[in-house]
Amino acid sequence: MKRNLCIMTALIATSILASSCKSKEDQSNLKDNPFMQEWNTPYGVPPFSEIKTEHYLPAFEEGMRQQKEWVETIVNNSEDPTFGNTIIPLEYSDELLNKVSMVFLNLMECCNSDEMEHLADTILPMLSAHGDDIMLNDKLFKRVKYVYEHKDKEKLNAEQLRLLEETYKGFVRGGANVPADKQPRFREINEKLATLTQKFGNNVLKATNKYKLVVSDSLRLKGLTAEQLVNAREVADADAKTKGKYAFTLDMPTLEPFLMNCADRELRKEIWTAYSTRCLGGELDNSAIINEIVNLRIERAHILGYNHYADYVLDDCMAKNAENVYQLLNQVWQPALAKAKEEASQYQAMIRKEGGHFALEPYDWRYYAEKVRREKYDLDDQLIRPYFSLDTAQKGLFMVCNKLYGLTFKENKDIPVYQEDVKVYEVIDNNEVIAIVYMDFFPRESKRSGAWMTNFREQYWTRDGQNVIPIVSLVFNFTKPSGDKPSMLNVDELQTLFHEFGHALHSILSRCHYRSLSGTNVPRDYVEMPSQFMEHFATEPEILKMYAHHYQTGEAIPDELIRKMEASATFGQGFINTELLAASLLDMDYHTLTEKTDIRQPDFENQQMAKIGLISSIISRYRSPYFQHVFSGGYGAGYYSYTWAAVLDNDAFEAFREHGVFDQATATAFRTHILERGNTDDPMNLYVAFRGRKPSIEPLLKNRGLM
Repeated sequence: MKRNLCIMTALIATSILASSCKSKEDQSNLKDNPFMQEWNTPYGVPPFSEIKTEHYLPAFEEGMRQQKEWVETIVNNSEDPTFGNTIIPLEYSDELLNKVSMVFLNLMECCNSDEMEHLADTILPMLSAHGDDIMLNDKLFKRVKYVYEHKDKEKLNAEQLRLLEETYKGFVRGGANVPADKQPRFREINEKLATLTQKFGNNVLKATNKYKLVVSDSLRLKGLTAEQLVNAREVADADAKTKGKYAFTLDMPTLEPFLMNCADRELRKEIWTAYSTRCLGGELDNSAIINEIVNLRIERAHILGYNHYADYVLDDCMAKNAENVYQLLNQVWQPALAKAKEEASQYQAMIRKEGGHFALEPYDWRYYAEKVRREKYDLDDQLIRPYFSLDTAQKGLFMVCNKLYGLTFKENKDIPVYQEDVKVYEVIDNNEVIAIVYMDFFPRESKRSGAWMTNFREQYWTRDGQNVIPIVSLVFNFTKPSGDKPSMLNVDELQTLFHEFGHALHSILSRCHYRSLSGTNVPRDYVEMPSQFMEHFATEPEILKMYAHHYQTGEAIPDELIRKMEASATFGQGFINTELLAASLLDMDYHTLTEKTDIRQPDFENQQMAKIGLISSIISRYRSPYFQHVFSGGYGAGYYSYTWAAVLDNDAFEAFREHGVFDQATATAFRTHILERGNTDDPMNLYVAFRGRKPSIEPLLKNRGLM
């Protein structure tokens, strides 16, 4: 889903230097390695069928060797450092390393295996050490620093100046100023963190795949739809041990509808308990890993001169400091919690109305929320889904992109894919292909849960001035087609589709010279702005009438159903915002610790949730042992970003409401100032250039019913 980890950042500045000496046998093997060859595939996409697991390690080693060679050339240059002889060659020094990293890190997330995991155990520490060797290279940093301090003497344009500033800042944040006596420990911390975060994510994937709720008696499944039952039977029949029964997994497209519809409270409790206690105890326990990650981050922050890890992270974000983050989160928390308490009272009343004598629990919430929604708005999930088959929703998404930006999308079945279900599209603008987009829709055991966007190749200009188009990867976990029924989305999944494509547009429409500044390579609390902005277009009434058609009859979604959706638009926002903000505050609480401590689970989390007054019938959106965003996904001290970016995206969409949802002047301004610019300027400057002013929080509170 969109709130799971949306973006998997392929951070390459993480890795041990390969030997610069290679035997003749090694050199021969490299010649046969696909990563060492020009890819004569359509648009230069990866030749997935040719890439074998044994190709990765030699390619990584060669990529690191080549980058080391570039660095040696830079530092041994006898001329005074300049932008042209230092910053530019450094920017292009990792071309091979980037090439192999993008493929490996992407496939590790969506086509994982024991073999890939073992390989990652070798490669990730290597990458960490390699990154340190560059960032802690004193001679290289002196040259970068010299260019930075003498930037006024060079006639740099705005984008060149931004690259210089970001490069210098990257070295400082990467440890260039760390004293020599502390560098060995600094390297050790980075290597340990690379290994621990990978292990954390692997444990969550294994724990998720390990569990299935198997039910023999169909009478216990009262309330589930025919589609759910067919799908559960197909899952069970895939395993000889459960053939003829019904099996339910912990994937969100299965879990959420089950909790929403299953009348058997004990079954809801059983599957919810399995979901909410993943990696808490047992062989896949992440508790000790969390403790070690948090303490290593504290130590790393101290070495870099920061009070805590959040200070380190936020110094490079729009928020700037923890105080600003807490101020925003608390500003939304109070009205969200009050609304959640109102919702809980309604659901408890429904329990009493039906003769129940139990207190509302987390595994009851979705079930009674759906009951109240049906009663209050005459609206339920199954009325909506038929108008949002995956094919229909995708056509609607492409229609919106065409009306806003003039883009068209053409499926190309001749482009290589890494898995047979994946679809590939050419993105066309003014009769020119400007990007390739991979779309991977359905769950499988080798794929982690959630939805995310990343790249197999980012947009940039080569050194000889040729524009390289991006190759975008979009990964989802929607319910598979079942029987003769297509995959059908609920509103949240529909918004997930639009959300991730908002990230994709940030890459597709990028017009930047330098890869490190292009597309989604922006501050963490700004990167979610274009994605969340796109969500607004998914359910805007004017747009729904254009594309939401029943998958069987072709009938356009009725006005009455749209009115019901509008009326219920803020229904459940207390729950949605409370669980989101609880996770954001939990993340900040871990990363504002200033001293090493013995963090016990679930004690630490329970204490923090009690401190903010979270009611017992709601838990944090992600409990600590499976909070992948924070402990394996690059969002440590950054989960607040979804709320920070929501202020921006809600305010931005107001401009479209003011002038028309497809107003070309407004769409062009958004494309020009936001989507095309990447990180070529301070994000607030880019936003003000689009909106004419700084954002207001009022649209966020209004749209979420929290005013």
